[in-house]
Parts: sequence; C-alpha cells; structure tokens
Amino acid sequence: MADMRLVVVGAAGRMGRMLVKTVHETPGTALAAAVEREGSPFIGKDAGDLAGTGNLGIPVTNDVAAAFAEADGVIDFTAPAATAAFARAAAAAGIVHVVGTTGLTDSDLAVLAEAGRTTRIVQSGNMSLGVNLLTALVRRVAATLGPEFDIEVLEMHHRMKVDAPSGTALMLGEAAAEGRAVGLREHAVRVRDGHTGARRAGDIGFATLRGGSVIGEHTVVFAGDGERIELTHKADDRALFARGALRAALWARERPAGLYTMSDVLGIAAL
Repeated sequence: MADMRLVVVGAAGRMGRMLVKTVHETPGTALAAAVEREGSPFIGKDAGDLAGTGNLGIPVTNDVAAAFAEADGVIDFTAPAATAAFARAAAAAGIVHVVGTTGLTDSDLAVLAEAGRTTRIVQSGNMSLGVNLLTALVRRVAATLGPEFDIEVLEMHHRMKVDAPSGTALMLGEAAAEGRAVGLREHAVRVRDGHTGARRAGDIGFATLRGGSVIGEHTVVFAGDGERIELTHKADDRALFARGALRAALWARERPAGLYTMSDVLGIAAL
C-alpha cells in the first residue's frame, strides 16, 4: 500500500513541528501539506526547515481545502474552534481526522460526532499508549474498589498550557466516573478554596499544577482508610504523542466511517 499522505495543521507550533518531523521519519507515512492560520508569519516557509528536518519542498499554506484534497488524513493538535472547522473540512474531503486537541466543549464534540457519520475521526485527550492504558486501569480500579476509596486526579504541565484541568486529567476522571457508574459532571470537584468542609463521599477531585517545561504528569489517587493506590504516567518527550497520532491515522485508514478513540486503536476498550 502506498504511504499515507498526511496534512499537519498548526504546523508551525511546537507540537506541529514535532508532527512534521515524525511524519517525515515514520515508514508508511508522508507529509502531504502543512497548514497554518491565515496571517501567520510562517506562511510560505518550508515545513521541514521549521521542524528541523531540512528542506522538504513543502511550504506552509493557509489553503485548507487544497491541502485536504491531496491527502489521506489530517493530524490536528490545534485549538477547539479550529478543530471543529477542520472536522467539517475533513468530512467534506472524506479523509481521516486524528484529533489530539484538548479543551473541546460538548458542542465541539458534537461536530466531531457529526463528521464521524461520513469519515473516520479518532479523538483522544491524549494520544500516548501509556496514558490510554492508564485510563483503562483507572476505570477497572474504580469499578473494583468500593465508595470508601476517595478518588483524586493530579496533573502538572508546562507554564504555557492554557486549559485546566488538562484533557488527559478529564479523560482519567471520566474513566473513574464510568468505573463507578456515575456522571463526572455531577461528582467532579475542580476548585477548593477557603473553608470547604469535609470531603463529600463520591467526589472525584482535580488538582492542577503549572510550571517550567513539564510535558505532562498525571496521577490518579485512590485513597482509603490506611492505604492508598496511586497510578501515574509521566511524559518525557512530545514525540510519544506524535507517534500515537500516526498509529491512529494508519489504523483508521481502512476503517468505516465513525468516531473512534485511542482505546479502539489499541484494542483496550474492554479493559
């Protein structure tokens, strides 16, 4: 089979450059186009030069329709509003759309679900193999332990991250809620300040730290009387997210239209 031709959107950003480099280096994939927003100072620059791979002969463009028309898929770690627009464009072009964007709202997810009726969408708050295994374990542990174990989700990221809690933290909280057969919206506690009173039974707490250049650290704590279980994942290299995204794209290439997750890609949905 011919290499899968992929578009990287947000190609001049930190993650975008990593994606361009990883696509170029991964057997079975080829860079079809690199896209940036209209007015970006990087329009016309070579995507390979920006990514540190050397000149690839692929200038950064803002012409989404033309880029998607020549591709088999798009890798998207941008922003919620942009992702919704890219989902519609991917559906119109009939190409795979891999979404690693965080901070998506219910309305954004509804756009992805609609696009998934006509093309293949893989969406996850985190594209790493380890995090998705952690998510499955959190769901299983939450289902196994009784309500006397309190659940807390802790996360830390670099100072430039703009959404909190992280998409991964929310994904882990959702897994814990699913394991407990409750709704996260009704049980999440995302802010504690002042005289809060005792912790309510069944709460799923979130704590957010920001600083330095931390790529991503997540811990889910199950705290009982006299014992505590902690499940932790630490990311040391952004390349792991890029590699996961490419694995998702290659997996989705031969799948029917639908909205998928990394659990589907990795075959761990039943854990």
